[in-house]
Amino acid sequence: MSDFFSGGAPGDLAFALRGVDCAVGNGFALRDVSFELPTGYVMGLIGANGAGKTTTIRCLLGMRGVDAGEIELLGHRVPGPVALRQEVGVVLDHTYLVGEWRLTDAERALRPFYTRWDGVRYRQLLAEFGLDLRAKVKDLSRGMAMKLMIAIALSHQARLLVFDEPTSGLDPVARDELAGIIGDFLLDEGHSVLFSTHITSDLDRIGDFVTLIHGGRIVRTGPKDEVLAAYRIVRGGPDDLIDPVGVELIGPRRSATGIQALVRAEEAVLLDSDVLVEAPSLEDIAIHIGLSPSAAVVRTGSQEGVV
Repeated sequence: MSDFFSGGAPGDLAFALRGVDCAVGNGFALRDVSFELPTGYVMGLIGANGAGKTTTIRCLLGMRGVDAGEIELLGHRVPGPVALRQEVGVVLDHTYLVGEWRLTDAERALRPFYTRWDGVRYRQLLAEFGLDLRAKVKDLSRGMAMKLMIAIALSHQARLLVFDEPTSGLDPVARDELAGIIGDFLLDEGHSVLFSTHITSDLDRIGDFVTLIHGGRIVRTGPKDEVLAAYRIVRGGPDDLIDPVGVELIGPRRSATGIQALVRAEEAVLLDSDVLVEAPSLEDIAIHIGLSPSAAVVRTGSQEGVV
């Protein structure tokens, strides 16, 4: 196991994927996917559509088998015991409930699957979120449907919340409300969150750790500040940054007026002084890695390897 995180014993990890391979079909596969999250934090899983985020989540939850590697979830090897589903709440970008159900019907349908279902908590959360028990699922807005699924997850006392692109199509107010809900959830130090998204601004406020995935491979994983510090955005004129020695341009974008690219921080010092070098945002990093034809170097603290 990597010594990158300070979580210590395996029980201190919310989850860990170690050397996971998974062939999906149509030529796409996860290859040597390794990253982990200490309990009590938020991990942002960032990548373009089709990068492998949802496949990774399905593997983590035991919804898809893996060809190699191992997965640990809340102290159990995956696939784990059936009771493990009590501990994980999954929030998707769409509701999986029957549209004609009222919110009272949703509780009646789901309660038998969870031994720790708390009906009082469910109603309290619906009231806090401004949801009417008499409302039908099909009549909820995207933001309201997301809140319903969060209420369900919290009503069976989940310790890990897994969000798969939950903010797609949400307005800024709903996205801000989600950040507040996650903040409240994390007041319990035993709670953790995996947040998969291609909207990096969602993680500016709530993200502690970041994992970048591209083409089914992990590009970089670690504390958010360390990931940001690992790269630089460079800008130059149309004749700059042509075959720079010792520097890999990641996802370069050239135009008639100039060039912009992402480079590793340790390589930025090798560039000419007339090139503008700046600290990137998570969005800058995600965009340029998404433009790269192949994954870069996998770096996880003291470990790295060429993919």
